[in-house]
Parts: sequence; C-alpha cells; structure tokens
Amino acid sequence: MASRRGTVEPPILPPTTSARRAEIAHLQALVLRDPQHLTLSTGDDHAPLPDQVVDALRQALVALAQDQAVTIFPTATLLTTQQAADLLGVSRPTIIKILDAREIPYITPGRHRRISLTDVLDYQQRSATKTSQALDELMEDSAEFYTTVSPADQDSATR
Repeated sequence: MASRRGTVEPPILPPTTSARRAEIAHLQALVLRDPQHLTLSTGDDHAPLPDQVVDALRQALVALAQDQAVTIFPTATLLTTQQAADLLGVSRPTIIKILDAREIPYITPGRHRRISLTDVLDYQQRSATKTSQALDELMEDSAEFYTTVSPADQDSATR
C-alpha cells in the first residue's frame, strides 16, 4: 500500500492459532491491569514505557484480540485541510468553512493552511460534546412533552 510519504508497512494480522490468541489475551490483560507500571526489559536494562507507547500497545492488542488486523501509520502533527477533513469525516469544503468560522485555529506558512492535529482533535471532542448535549436536551424535551400531554393528545400529535 503506497502513500505520499512512501510505503506503509503491511497490516499486522490477528493470530490464527489458539495458543497465539491466548498470548494476545494475556498481554492485553497485563496492559489493561496496570498500564502505569509497564516496562521494557533486556537483560539488566529496564525502561518504563511512555504513555503514548502504552496506549498504542493497548489499542493494537484490543484490535488483535477482536480478530482485526492492525496497521501503524505515522501521522504528521501539522495537517493539511484534506487530512483534517479525512480525520473528522467531513468534506474539504466543510473544513474550510470551519476554519473560516474560526472554530479551529490554523496557520498559513506558505500558500496553504496547516492545522495542528491537537486542535483538530480538540474540535472533534467539542463537537461530540455539543452533539451529546443537544441529544440530551431533545430527550428531556420529548419526555417533558409526553408527560404533560394527555394520551388522547399524544395520539393526535403522532398522526
């Protein structure tokens, strides 16, 4: 599989034997049980694993345990508008509107806009929170409507 930066490593396939599945399950249990104390050891040399490595390991083990393949793909911390749009699952024109509305900060080092990965992820979180709050309000309004309206009125309202 090729990308603009060169080649991407082939996916890591899930285990095919029950013994290998058991090994993955055991490792997954270790990572989930005590992630702060994971270390890498080689002979007398021991080093704690950084949180980012532990998180990547956890995600890979969860996927492999669910019989999914895993691909590790480096992502730049400064994204193009297309990369940001792909990450958010929106079109490029939509990300341009979001940038123009100043909902996500960006820089223009040359002719093209660049967006910080952390700013895109922050926007994604804010957007998910807004959506969740809107759904909660809708549920409250709906529950309030059905508790204040008589059954006869409910029948006519649903028609």
